[in-house]
Amino acid sequence: MKKVVKYNKLIRDRIPEIIKKAGWLPKVRTLRKNEFLKAAKNKVFEEAGELIKSNDKKGIVDEIVDIQELLDVLASEIRLTKSEIKRFQDAKRKKRGGFKKRLFLIKEEK
Repeated sequence: MKKVVKYNKLIRDRIPEIIKKAGWLPKVRTLRKNEFLKAAKNKVFEEAGELIKSNDKKGIVDEIVDIQELLDVLASEIRLTKSEIKRFQDAKRKKRGGFKKRLFLIKEEK
């Protein structure tokens, strides 16, 4: 009996090659730009879920690397440079702060 595993998700460029080496036959297609942006954002969400489940340093590092790769490609797709990202990041940090104080909001009352 033939085995089929469906994914319907964005994958890294070398995954088809890895699948073939494992004895499987991958079926892939190239996404259009608008499809790619949506798929990449969905992939960030998927990787963030995996990050949340990670309990050891290696797992956390693996997920940070995946998320950073996706953020880099998303920025590139919308022609956003690293220096622009840094400028926007600095402006937002100046306006709203960073996360160095590790503050956790429990509630607010009026």
